[in-house]
Amino acid sequence: MKIVMLGAPGAGKGTQAKMIAEAYGIPHVSTGDIFRANLKEGTELGKQAKVYMDKGELVPDELTVKILLDRVAKDDCKNGYVLDGFPRTIPQAEVLDKALSELGESIDYAVDVEVPDENIVRRMSGRRACLSCGATYHIEHIPPKKEGICDTCGSELVLRDDDKPETVQKRLTVYHEQTQPLIDFYTAKGVLKTVDGTQPMDKVFADIKAILG
Repeated sequence: MKIVMLGAPGAGKGTQAKMIAEAYGIPHVSTGDIFRANLKEGTELGKQAKVYMDKGELVPDELTVKILLDRVAKDDCKNGYVLDGFPRTIPQAEVLDKALSELGESIDYAVDVEVPDENIVRRMSGRRACLSCGATYHIEHIPPKKEGICDTCGSELVLRDDDKPETVQKRLTVYHEQTQPLIDFYTAKGVLKTVDGTQPMDKVFADIKAILG
């Protein structure tokens, strides 16, 4: 079972990807993690990627797909995997599609965790982080015992720049321009499934399980 997770930043797709991976015994494949692993291990692909990263450039789609295929060719992926963070654009999806079809494979499900923009802005701007110990909170859903103070280490909690409403709005704009077209791409392939991401996390997961069977 090969699954692609879609959804705006803050829609909760990463959390759902991890839950799917655990429930179905397949790896959660995050492009960020693969890049870090290749760089750390100093692999040939990692060295190629590092040339672009050192210049502050994006790693080309072909190389990203090569690194991804190298990961999904490993034994733990033989029953499938959940892709999180890739593809982000139509060209990436096309390169991935072509590479998989050459192996006689294809994506089985593209799961879109759908959440309206205003919910995401509210959700993310409510996040608070402790820069000392890394604990995270949410002023509505997981508030600290004492406002603005970390339960774990007593340090001050902050609203990260990434979670500020104006930053979130910018990220959403980029998402709608680049990633939203993927919904049409996977719809045309007949593999798109949409779930309501505004529901509680467990309910979203139950809906996904009903789709995957």
